[in-house]
Amino acid sequence: MRKTIILALMAATAVPSVASAQSRQEVRESRQDLREEQRELRDAQRYGDRRDVREERRDVRDARREVREDWRDYRERNRNVYARGNWRAPWQYRQWNAGAQLRPNYYSSRYYVNDWNRYRLAAPGRNLRWVRNYDDVLLVNVRTGRVVEVHRNFFW
Repeated sequence: MRKTIILALMAATAVPSVASAQSRQEVRESRQDLREEQRELRDAQRYGDRRDVREERRDVRDARREVREDWRDYRERNRNVYARGNWRAPWQYRQWNAGAQLRPNYYSSRYYVNDWNRYRLAAPGRNLRWVRNYDDVLLVNVRTGRVVEVHRNFFW
C-alpha cells in the first residue's frame, strides 16, 4: 500500500512536466493562431473599431513573445537536431563551386529543394534544380550535372 502511494505521487509529479513540453507541430499551430490574431487586429484597425485595439495589440505582443519562447524551448530541447556536424558519416563535406561537375547521386531527387519559394530562392529555370548539400544550396543543371550557382551556409 505504501509503495503504491509513493509510486502514484512520483507519477503525479512526472506527468505534468512531460505534458508541458511542446512538439514542433504545437509550436507551428501557435504561430498560425498568432497570425490569425494579427489579421483580426488589422481588420479592427481598418474598420475603425478602436475600443479594444490597445488590448488586442498587447495580446498580440504577448502571443509573439510566447511563440518565441516556445520555439527557443523547442530548439533547446532538441539541440542535437540543430547541432552542426553531429552525424557520423563515412564521407566529408565538400565545398562546391559554380561550374563544377557533380555525379548524379549528389543531385538525385532525394536532395531536391522543392519548396524553393519558402526559402526565398529564385525560381529554377528549365532543367535546373535547387539541391541541398549539407548547409549549402546548389543550383544544378540536372541534364549535365554542372553547378550553376552556390549559396554557402544557407541552412545554418
